[in-house]
Amino acid sequence: MGSDGAQIGIVSTQEALRQAQDQDLDLVEVAPQASPPVARIMDYGKYKYERDIRMKEARKKQARVEVKEIKFRPKIDPHDYATKKGHVERFLRAGARVKVTIMFRGREMAHTELGRRILDRLVKDLEGLAVVEAVPKQDGRNMVMVIAPTKKQVAAARAEQPRPREPRPEPAKPEPVKAEPAASTTEQV
Repeated sequence: MGSDGAQIGIVSTQEALRQAQDQDLDLVEVAPQASPPVARIMDYGKYKYERDIRMKEARKKQARVEVKEIKFRPKIDPHDYATKKGHVERFLRAGARVKVTIMFRGREMAHTELGRRILDRLVKDLEGLAVVEAVPKQDGRNMVMVIAPTKKQVAAARAEQPRPREPRPEPAKPEPVKAEPAASTTEQV
């Protein structure tokens, strides 16, 4: 293919290289598995630059999903539970997913139902604010559950994010005033 996208036809490799050099462009193999292989005459540096710009724009438009983690113990104090629940609420209101982990030690492993009760209680307390994305499951000495904000919470979190400010116009600077020479006051005696 030519630099303008037109089909040139089947040409030897040396002839294609000569045509590319005459136009001060590169010969790039587009489809090596085709028979005969397809090559294109193009400015490869410009192509890479434009591809990188397109990828950067696509990354800007992607929504980054943030996953926060909070850890509980099976014998958690009511006040500590309330504090950690407050953190989870704050994360969900910000639009982040939350990975809730219950850590078991020693003999606590025999009573995993205590950890399950804590997770069930958390889901009940956060009803309307969050939905369970991954049900609680035992992972070694930990029980893990992932909760995500509801669609309404995600929309509210996006609306609250500050928008980039437009640059302010610079204030007009006053023009310098030209000082007139002072009259001399010399006295003659």
